[in-house]
Amino acid sequence: MLNSQLINSVMIDWDKINRDSYLRDIDAINNVDHIKFTHSVTFFVGENGSGKSTLLEAIAIAYGFNPEGGTRNYNFSTYDSHSELCDAIRLSRGARRVGYGYFLRAESFYNVATKEEEYSRQPGGRPQHFHEKSHGESFLALAQSSFRSNGLYLLDEPEAALSPQRQLTLLMEIERCVKEGSQFIIVTHSPILLGLPDAEILSFDDGPIHPCTYEETDSYQVTSMFINNREQILHRLLDE
Repeated sequence: MLNSQLINSVMIDWDKINRDSYLRDIDAINNVDHIKFTHSVTFFVGENGSGKSTLLEAIAIAYGFNPEGGTRNYNFSTYDSHSELCDAIRLSRGARRVGYGYFLRAESFYNVATKEEEYSRQPGGRPQHFHEKSHGESFLALAQSSFRSNGLYLLDEPEAALSPQRQLTLLMEIERCVKEGSQFIIVTHSPILLGLPDAEILSFDDGPIHPCTYEETDSYQVTSMFINNREQILHRLLDE
């Protein structure tokens, strides 16, 4: 079946990566040169430091997004920390033209929200006041105002600012946009977001990137274990 995603795949040319680069020590990606995206929503899961955000950031920059987040029209930098992986990545794009796009990452949200407010005050803009809301409220408001049909959205740990209820709201917003032709690539630890139907989950644990089921993710297993055995687990952890 013909792949109809906005980004069909990512190719990595390791000849463009320095021999002493730390990227070669990341087990999930160091032997990977091709990653396919066959679903409208792809989740990257894995332990901290497994390379999820590094790859997402590289994809975002290769596509033309600002490293700290925003649309492809954003051009600002408060701290240049992205890796050289973006220079080694080539994207295979689908036949459909992307109508809109956004790179949203939890760690630099404050800077993006500040720029959003600045841009919104320009002639013809609609003034925004993200910093007058709580972190979670402003994060969700920015996501809701940025999600549109036929768009490409790269999200890095969006659950970091959101309560479980707001994560459910975000999940519904993602599903709405998917039905309108959008594509999402999301780094997350949230068992709520990971429960989105018909999404592909790519694990960065235990060797090269590979697909896994919802029930195989640590996010599900640890959360489920804790909820079902809370007293025993806390007793064991806190009394030892």
